[in-house]
Amino acid sequence: KETEEVFKVKKSSYSKKIVKQLKKEYKEDLEKSKVRTEVNSPTDVERPLEKTGHIKDIGQEDGTANSEHGEEEMEVESEKEEEKPKAGGAFSNALSSLNVLRPGEIPDAAFIHAARKKRQMARELGDFTPVDSEPGKSRLVREDENDASDDEDDDEKRRIVFAVKEKSQRQKIAEEIGIEGSDDEALVAGEQDEELSRWEQEQIRKGINIPQACIFQPAEVNNLYYQNTYQTLSYGSSYGIPYTYTAYGSSENKSQKTDNTVPFKTPSNEMTPVTIDLVKKQLKDRLDSMKELHKANRQQYEKHQQSREDSTKAIERLEGSSGGIGEQYKFLQEMRGYVQDLLECFSEKVPLINELESAMHQLYKQRASRLVQRRQDDIKDESSEFSSHSNKALMAPNLESFGRDRVIYQEQVKRRTAEREARRARRRQAREQTGKMADHLEGLSSDDEETSTDITNFNMERDRILKESSKVFEDVLESFYSIDCIKSQFEAWRSKYFASYKDAYIGLCLPKLFNPLIRLQLLIWTPLKCRDFETMLWFESLLFYGCEEQEQVKDDADISLLPTIVERVVLPKLTVISENIWDPFSTTQTSRMVAIVQKLVDGYPSVVNAENKNTQMLLKALLLRMRRTLDDDVFMPLYPKNILENKNSGPYLFFQRQFWSSVKLLGNFLQWYGILSNKTLQELSIDGLLNRYILMAFQNSEYGEDSIKKAQSVIACFPKQWFTNLKGDKTISQLENFCRYLVHLADTIYRNSIGCSDVEKRNAREHIKQIIKLLASIRALDHAVTVANDHNVKELKILIEGK
Repeated sequence: KETEEVFKVKKSSYSKKIVKQLKKEYKEDLEKSKVRTEVNSPTDVERPLEKTGHIKDIGQEDGTANSEHGEEEMEVESEKEEEKPKAGGAFSNALSSLNVLRPGEIPDAAFIHAARKKRQMARELGDFTPVDSEPGKSRLVREDENDASDDEDDDEKRRIVFAVKEKSQRQKIAEEIGIEGSDDEALVAGEQDEELSRWEQEQIRKGINIPQACIFQPAEVNNLYYQNTYQTLSYGSSYGIPYTYTAYGSSENKSQKTDNTVPFKTPSNEMTPVTIDLVKKQLKDRLDSMKELHKANRQQYEKHQQSREDSTKAIERLEGSSGGIGEQYKFLQEMRGYVQDLLECFSEKVPLINELESAMHQLYKQRASRLVQRRQDDIKDESSEFSSHSNKALMAPNLESFGRDRVIYQEQVKRRTAEREARRARRRQAREQTGKMADHLEGLSSDDEETSTDITNFNMERDRILKESSKVFEDVLESFYSIDCIKSQFEAWRSKYFASYKDAYIGLCLPKLFNPLIRLQLLIWTPLKCRDFETMLWFESLLFYGCEEQEQVKDDADISLLPTIVERVVLPKLTVISENIWDPFSTTQTSRMVAIVQKLVDGYPSVVNAENKNTQMLLKALLLRMRRTLDDDVFMPLYPKNILENKNSGPYLFFQRQFWSSVKLLGNFLQWYGILSNKTLQELSIDGLLNRYILMAFQNSEYGEDSIKKAQSVIACFPKQWFTNLKGDKTISQLENFCRYLVHLADTIYRNSIGCSDVEKRNAREHIKQIIKLLASIRALDHAVTVANDHNVKELKILIEGK
C-alpha cells in the first residue's frame, strides 16, 4: 500500500512492468536502507531514535543491557515497527501528538521517527527542497561526528555492521529508464540523496536539543518586508521547521501541506505594527537621502566638468607654447651624449698628453743644464789655470797620489779648453764677417753654442716626441679632437638655446675642455726661440668665440675664454720654462722672456696681476732662477795690478771677460723693471751683483779712461725711472758705495795728472767732468757738487742740466 502511494503520481510515466519492478526494488531498498543507516549513522544519538521509537522516552532508556543483545533486539523491533500500520501503536500516538506539541516541549523518539518518515516520503515525491543542494559536501557528516558524545562512541564501535553499499533507488530507476551509469548528473543525484539524508538527521538532532521551540508565524505573501522584523524573532524560529505529519493511507494526502500544518503561534509583541505614517516616514527619509546623494553627485559632476575644462585649456595652451621644446630636448640629449663621449675620450688621452709634455720639458731642461754646467766648468778651468795661488794638487784635491786620476782630469781639462777656444774662434770669425768686431767686448757673448752631436741627439728625441704626439688622437674622430669642431658644437648650443647654455655654465667649462688640445699644440713651443703663441692656430680659432653680432650679455663668461686659457695653460708653461730652461746670462733669452711676460701684463691685465695664483707662481720661478744664477754662475777673479798690466795675458783677458759678463747679467736683471718690484730688483742687481762683484772688479782695475767706460756701462743699465722722482740731492741708498767709488776715481785721476803735460791734464779734467755727469745722471748731486768744488769745475750747472 505504501508503495502504491509513492508511485501513484508517476504511474502515467512508466509502464506496468516497470512499475512492478520498481515496487519490488523499492521494498528491497527500504529494507537495505536500514542496514546502511546503521553503518553510516554518525552518532549514537540518532540510532535509538531510528530503531526504538516506542514505550520509553529518551531520558528513560535503559543503559544496562548487553550491547550485543541490545543491538539484535533493536534490529528486530525496527523491522516489526516497519511492518505495523502507521496508524497504530506508538506511531499513531506520535502522529496524534504531532499537532499538539507545545512550544518548548521536547519530542520523544516516536515523534522524531514520524517526522523523519514524512520528510523521506516528501523527498521521494519531489516536494522536498534541501537547504544545501551542493553535492559532495561533507560538512554535515563532520558536524554530526563532532556533536557525538564520548560515551556513545564506544557503543558505535560495537554496533557497526560492515556491509557492501548497494545502489540507491534513484540510481536503479535511472538505469531502468536508460540513463547511463557514468552520467555525471545521475551520480551527483545519488550522492545528493545520501547527503540530504545526513542533513535531515542533523536537523532533527538539533531540534531535540533546542530548549524552547518558537515557530515563526508565516506572513502573507503580499506583506511588506521591513528590516526591523528580524529584531523580534527568537532563536528557535530561525530553523522554520513545520512539525506536521500526515498518514500515508489517508485520502487527504494529495492536498497541500500547509492545510495539515499547525504552526506555533508567535507572540504579538515580536513584530512592529506597520502603519501608513511609518511607511510615509520611511519613504520620505529615503527620498531625502537620495536627494542629498543626488546633490553630492551633482557637485562632484560639476567639479569634474570644471577640471576637464581646465585640463583641456592647459593642453591647448601647452600645445601652443611647446613649439621647439621637443627640438630643444632632442638637441640637448645629443649634446649630452656628445659631451659624455668627449669626456671619456679625454680621460684616456690626457695622461698621454701629460707624459709627452713632461718628456719635452725634460729634454729642454737637460740641454739648458748641460750648457750651464759647461760654462761653470770653463770658469773653474780658467780660474785654476791663471791663479797664482794654486797648484795642481789644489786644483784636484780628490786625486790619488799615484796620479792616475790626475791624468784623466788633465785630459778632460784640455778637451774642454780646446772646445772653448774653438767656440770663441768661431764667434770671433762671425763678428769679423758682420763688422761688429770693434764694438764687441769679451764676456758679452753667451757661449751657448752646441756640438753637432748634442744637436743631433736633441733633434732625434724631439722628433720622437712629436711623432708620438701625432698618434694620440689617430684612433679618434675629428669631432672629438679638433678645436674647430668642438667649438662649433658649443657655438650652436649658444646661438640656439642660450638660456640652457648659461644655466649649464658652459662658459666656465670650456677652458678646461680645450686645455688638453691646446697643451698638445704648445708641446714644442717655448718663448725663448719660437714664435708668439698668439699666432698659433688654437688662438686664432678661439679669438672670436662668443662675439656674435647680437648684444653681449652682462657677465658673459665666454668673453674671458682666452684670458682664462692663458691663465691655465700659458702661465704654467712659462713657469716651467723660467725655472728650468731660461738662462739669465743669455741676453737674447732674457729679452724674449721679458717680452712675452710684458705682453701678458699689457694684454691680459685681468689675469697677470699680483692676486692671481698662477702669476705669483711665475714671478716666484723667475726670482728663484735669478738668485740661483747669482749664487752659482757669477765669479770675479782677483789678480795683482802688475799681472793686469799686460793686456794680452790670459789672466787679464779672463778678468775682463768675467767683468763684462757680470755687467751683462746686471743689464739682464734690470730688464725686468716694470714687472718685478723695484725693491726686489735693487736687491738682486745692486746689492747682490754691483756691490758684491762689480765694485770689487772696479777697485782691482786700472784707474783711468777704462774705468770711466766701465762705470758708464754700469750706469746705462739702471732704469731712468728710478731717479726721476727722487727728491733732494741724494740718490738711492744702495748706490752710495758706487758714488763713493766715482768720487775716489776722480781724485785718483786728478792726482795722477799732477806733474804731467798739459795734454794729460786736460784729459784728466775731461775725465773728471764725465764723472760729474755720471753722478748727476743717478741723481747723486751732493757727490757731484763735492767733486766739482774739489777740482774747480765751474760748469757744474751745465753738466747737471746736460745730463
